[in-house]
Amino acid sequence: MLSLQFITHQTGKYSYFESACMALEGGCKWIQLRMKEASPEEVETVARQLKPLCKTHGAILILDDHVELAQKLEVDGVHLGKKDMPVSEARKILGEAFIIGGTANTFEDVKMHFSAGADYLGIGPFRFTTTKKNLSPVLGLEGYTSILSQMDECGIRIPVVAIGGIVTEDIPAIMKTGVNGIALSGAILQAPNPVEETRRILNI
Repeated sequence: MLSLQFITHQTGKYSYFESACMALEGGCKWIQLRMKEASPEEVETVARQLKPLCKTHGAILILDDHVELAQKLEVDGVHLGKKDMPVSEARKILGEAFIIGGTANTFEDVKMHFSAGADYLGIGPFRFTTTKKNLSPVLGLEGYTSILSQMDECGIRIPVVAIGGIVTEDIPAIMKTGVNGIALSGAILQAPNPVEETRRILNI
């Protein structure tokens, strides 16, 4: 799995598409198109713009939530939140050719997604974040260490991506807990130069 996942976000300066473009230019190879307040038609428009761009950059493109749209557009996969379609149902629709990720906040979530056939887990939030509504309890470093330890004890082998309120300075300590990657949005877009910040993060 890839070490950095960029989650699109719309700000006063950048559109969803522009945010993804900057991450790709900075070398990110894994884009999650998340447009929570948008209609399926709006998501499809941006996804159609992003798909060839991701291919040019050799990057993975996954959609947040929109399983049927991911299948229609033949992107690389989907990420499913705790209130989205269950992983098991998405797997029946998409088959084995698509990547399916699931959001987890507890070890119980991990076990559920693992048994349902998820390809990776986005575990979080690390700390409070303003880019997501209805936030689950904050985990911090201790939360990741605890969950990963329980996974190891139970022989659960699945890539873990840390997510939620992470800033660049947090990355070394989070990676030491044993996670496989980091998902970022605001940390990149709030930087003076998002392209350069992406490059700096990948060097870390």
